[in-house]
Amino acid sequence: MSTETWHERIVIDPDLHAGEPCIRGTRIPVSILVASLADMSRDELLAEYPQLTQEDVQAALLYAAEASHSTLVA
Repeated sequence: MSTETWHERIVIDPDLHAGEPCIRGTRIPVSILVASLADMSRDELLAEYPQLTQEDVQAALLYAAEASHSTLVA
């Protein structure tokens, strides 16, 4: 999956979780997925959220990686 592809799977809608990035077609925020991967495997995450695909998880990680380049963390 290329970095352009995450644009097809991640949506930012002000009416959905106050504009927090979510997986398209779900109400699952990218931040929840990325944080969950700190404690669980990708397979465990997909079992917890059966409506997601491997590509959704990859898109969330690519989005988070790109977002981290433009965010200053102190």
